[in-house]
Amino acid sequence: MLVVLGMLAVFYAIVIGILYATQQRTSPSFDEYSVGNRSYGPWYVAMSYVNSWWPGSTFIAFFGLAAGAGVFGLYGLAYSTLGVATMYFMATRAWRWGARYDLRSQGDLLGLRFNSRPVKLVASVIGIVSLFPWVVLGMQAFGEIFRYASGDRWPVTVCLVVGLVVIVVRQYWTVRMGMRGLIMTDMFQGLVAYVFSAALCLVLLTGVAGGPISFAALSRVSETVLRVPGDGGHYGPFYLFSLIFTGVIGSLCWPTSFQRIYTASGVRSVKAGTVRTVLLSGGFYTLLMLLGIAATTMPAVAASPQAGWFTIMQSYGGTWLLGLGITIVFAASMGHVDGSVQVCGLQIANDLVNSERRQLSDSQLMKVAKGSMAGYMVLGGVVAYLTFNMTRLQLLAQVSYQGIVQLAVPLFLGIFWRGGNARGAVSGMVSGFAVAMVLTFIYPDDIAGLGSLTGGIVGIAVNLVVFLAVSAATGTSAEEKARVEAMFEVARNPVRVATHPVPIVEPVGTAVPGGQLNG
Repeated sequence: MLVVLGMLAVFYAIVIGILYATQQRTSPSFDEYSVGNRSYGPWYVAMSYVNSWWPGSTFIAFFGLAAGAGVFGLYGLAYSTLGVATMYFMATRAWRWGARYDLRSQGDLLGLRFNSRPVKLVASVIGIVSLFPWVVLGMQAFGEIFRYASGDRWPVTVCLVVGLVVIVVRQYWTVRMGMRGLIMTDMFQGLVAYVFSAALCLVLLTGVAGGPISFAALSRVSETVLRVPGDGGHYGPFYLFSLIFTGVIGSLCWPTSFQRIYTASGVRSVKAGTVRTVLLSGGFYTLLMLLGIAATTMPAVAASPQAGWFTIMQSYGGTWLLGLGITIVFAASMGHVDGSVQVCGLQIANDLVNSERRQLSDSQLMKVAKGSMAGYMVLGGVVAYLTFNMTRLQLLAQVSYQGIVQLAVPLFLGIFWRGGNARGAVSGMVSGFAVAMVLTFIYPDDIAGLGSLTGGIVGIAVNLVVFLAVSAATGTSAEEKARVEAMFEVARNPVRVATHPVPIVEPVGTAVPGGQLNG
């Protein structure tokens, strides 16, 4: 136990050390606080995106899916890889509009595109509400981490309280430094959580030193492990399609993912970061799932699939390897919770509180953002404590995912199409979100009568129909058409980036000179 806790303490100390060493000594502007002054290169963008996408529960829930249900777990690879590709195609307009109009959030972009504060408010509220269950689950994951780290000697309450204290201390720096603190630590946390874990999976699968599993074990898995829902069983033919489709279009609907575009130093950095993200994410997740599938041959893993990652670590290398495995999950959990809390605090300050009638100064915006982060985190901790043994909490996570994809209709159509209007966007999002939440509550998994479609897919269909119908019925003025046309014209040309008063630490070749046309 002391060895594992010691490894976690060393990792945690390095993270705090990085934050302390890279903190800005002068007071930052809100643009620096929220998007890092749009100054980061492709590797920072890629690692930050991966940290915001794969939570620590990937090593528990998704690994358990592969270890328990086999190749079904690979559906996450399909939607994550295809979804990240969307960022590549959105990069030019999203980043140039962000730099030109000083956009700081996803709600900012939608509000600008449709020239409507209600659009901005609705989009931001959907994002904030949808992220909350994942913050709760992330905090609960810390409780699980310390349960394994203590060798199951600590009571559940103690494990959860220790986990909450750890993330609260870490969040002090997120509140203080904003996006800069996330970017700087995401690189280190990402190396541990995704690069080291991928290498570890590869070593385990090679069967070095006679480990319990290997690539050869993949040839011995049972036939049931090679089936996916819809290939027999009670699921209909559209279930897997629904999961992948929802994941693909929803990948950039999460505010944490979308905001990474704005931190980049230019369009090239976003696109290069996208390529790196695909390689990092695809390589890591593929190896993790193959390890899980191969582990179906281990009786101990088959008995408890969600604990499979920890079971393999201990079976293969004892205490030290178990400690490394727990540290990897710890790193992934920390990065995901950090990103979620930061972006929600930003959107509360920038999208909900700040307005044209009540314009806040940079100092006021940062105070509201910091207070919002603290409040959001405390609320998440309280709910995590109260619902630690609540099995139905998974339903909230499902509702949140089916809900967040309702941003896809105005977001994607708004970026790639000049049509539509604010009334259509608001009506579509509200109706789609409501339908998705109600259906997902009634049918948490799938809707059997619709071939196992999910509530989110039905919601998106309603969203799209309402968006197009209301937009067509209410029309768009000539002035609005001209404004939108001017926006699309802005996206055709490189945009000037303002000078950052304090140089940001960057790898060679990624720094952005003040005033340079970049993207």
